[in-house]
Order: sequence, then C-alpha cells, then structure tokens
Amino acid sequence: MIRTSVDGFHRPQAERYARGRHSAEGYYHDARDLSAIVALLLAPLGPKGDRRYRTASFDLDADAPVAQEPCLAADDAILIVDGTFLQRPELRDYWDATLFIRTSGGTAEVRGLGRDMDRLGGEAAARDLYAKRYRPAYAMYESLCDPEAQSDAIIDNEDLAREALSCMPGED
Repeated sequence: MIRTSVDGFHRPQAERYARGRHSAEGYYHDARDLSAIVALLLAPLGPKGDRRYRTASFDLDADAPVAQEPCLAADDAILIVDGTFLQRPELRDYWDATLFIRTSGGTAEVRGLGRDMDRLGGEAAARDLYAKRYRPAYAMYESLCDPEAQSDAIIDNEDLAREALSCMPGED
C-alpha cells in the first residue's frame, strides 16, 4: 500500500498567494500543483504507468522544490491519497474509487486551528484565513465539483469519538 497526501504537491508561495493571501480563488486554483500530482504520482501508478512514482514535489515549509527519488510500486500496490479538492476535473479520472470524508465547516475549522494555528500566525490570523480563504474555497469546490455526490462512499467524521467506537469489534 502507498499512502500519501496532496500536501506534498504545493506550489511556491508567490504562486499560491498571487491572487492575495486571503483569496479563496487563489487557494482553490493555485495552492497545489495538479500537473505534478498527475505526472509524478497518478500517471506512473495508472494502467499505462511505469510504477515509478513520487509522493512530493514541493516542501511547503522551505518554500522550495524537493528532489525526491522515485519509488517503484509493487504490481498490486494500492494508492491511498488524502487531501482537499481531490475530485477536481483535472484529477477525477485518475481515481478508481473515492471516499468523501464529511464534517461540518465548524468542526473542520476547530480541527484546522488546532493543527495549523501556529503556522498561520496565531488564532486570530488563522480564523481570518478560514473565514476568507479556506471556507469560501471549499464552497467553490462543492459548487463546481459536487464531491459528495461523485463519491463511491461517504464517511461521517463529525464526531471522532463516535467513529472510533463504531469501529470497535462487537459494537453496533
């Protein structure tokens, strides 16, 4: 199994913020290098690929490209990719199956603040970015791509405690 995230495929900060640091359109259209995701990860692992893949092209913290050596996937490898906006038209045809992880905007923000607050400049700055950049970009994604309706399965991830309990053997 190959498990990775699209977070290894960001674009340089100058491109990510070209429309403005708070731009929802900038986050949706410019944050990730979709062509690198396809060329380095998805196409090599697809039916006509050579199985030589990379899981990253860019280091977000260093704001610099990474020179990752390709890995060779097993013939029967399964790829699992997480991240935002994965059902965009540019990527949709590369998936054999998609799972939509559902949670409310409020819960996503609370979790994001806990994870990213320091990186985003503190709580007030992070809340501002969620209000102006991240939530509106996600609304744009929902409107343009309808990811929940396009998914093969939906997982409700609103209550992590409930989800953990529902996975316990013998629990209903």
